[in-house]
Amino acid sequence: MNLRTSRLAASAVLALSLTASVSVSAISTASAAEMPCKPGAYFEIHGSGVHLRAGAGVGYKSLGLLYKGDWGRKLEKKGSWIKLRLGQRSRSGLAKGTTGWVASRYAYDCTPMQLD
Repeated sequence: MNLRTSRLAASAVLALSLTASVSVSAISTASAAEMPCKPGAYFEIHGSGVHLRAGAGVGYKSLGLLYKGDWGRKLEKKGSWIKLRLGQRSRSGLAKGTTGWVASRYAYDCTPMQLD
């Protein structure tokens, strides 16, 4: 094998590894549902181990935990509580479409990006 053939083989291996890396990252990104941004309608959880509750208050049963990045559509607001319908499977395993209440201090309204 001469020097030119060695370089071509090395370039091909590098190109294949880069292509595989891009394909894997595109697949993992595509599998998670992206939160739509409609101010006042969609909220993202900013906390770790936030309880999704059966009612608007700490006295209600916890349905499970939500983590930073989990999100849902606002269905109702009662005092300092927001009722959400999950837009994707939560990181703790709650099914997409599960509804429950979270303390509003842990749920942030989406903010559209302004491009100049």
